[in-house]
Amino acid sequence: MFGFRNDGKQLRKTDAIFKLMPNLMRERNDSQVLFSQDIITDGMDDYIKEKKEQDINISYLDIIYAAIVRIIAERPHLNRFCVNGRTYARNKILVSIVVKKSMADDAKETPLKLEFNGNETLMEVKEKLQSEIAKNKQVEMQNDTDKTVKALTSVPTFLIKSAMNIIRFLDIHGMLPKFLINVSPFHTSAFLTNVGSLGIDAIYHHLYNFGTTSMFFAMGRKKKTYVYVDDELVEKKCISIAFVGDERICDGYYYASSFKLFSKYLAKPYLLEEKGEKKIDDQL
Repeated sequence: MFGFRNDGKQLRKTDAIFKLMPNLMRERNDSQVLFSQDIITDGMDDYIKEKKEQDINISYLDIIYAAIVRIIAERPHLNRFCVNGRTYARNKILVSIVVKKSMADDAKETPLKLEFNGNETLMEVKEKLQSEIAKNKQVEMQNDTDKTVKALTSVPTFLIKSAMNIIRFLDIHGMLPKFLINVSPFHTSAFLTNVGSLGIDAIYHHLYNFGTTSMFFAMGRKKKTYVYVDDELVEKKCISIAFVGDERICDGYYYASSFKLFSKYLAKPYLLEEKGEKKIDDQL
């Protein structure tokens, strides 16, 4: 109510244009920007091979997920969201991902949302991520999000609609209870989907109007493609990363600089072995 929220602090020093934008573009699907890049996997492949020789299994998913955590920590404008005409700095680093319990058409999916403090190393992120994935792949496992969804959908459809209308109203006005924010995968810094595990290329996934997710990353399958290296067109093994972001949280220069940093970490994953440093939003 009046700008207060459990999951973030309202920005007070925002430029005039960024005060206007959340009221000009009221929903996330009004303000989506799309970007894709083919990431050369040479650096990741060398790193994965080196770690395998040390009996440490690292995947592309581990590296990309850790790089997302790191850029959110170091580039705090990425950890913003817009609700009800206001822009907020999120008070946690949260990255959501959906786990399919098995590769079958009728296999259930379950969402995970993991919290980080921003100074984790690649190995710490990897251990936390893979531990949660392994646990939630068990068929009988139901996390708090699954239980909440099951309870919400156990009533007739008209009651589900009424409940969702109430939840949306509470969320818009900053009154949504903490336990619902905590179990919601849509109240997160970023969402990552690994569609490459399904054998397809990266997709542009929409941002949800419900919740506060301002960034959606999708990683595609490994492929050979032609890319420019030092102004020369060469064939390389790549993974495409597709990104959809909310343009109301920061300007194009900030996004571009953040993606350059993201690409740097993917090219040199060993940099993520160093402790990170969470920076504070300069417009609070």
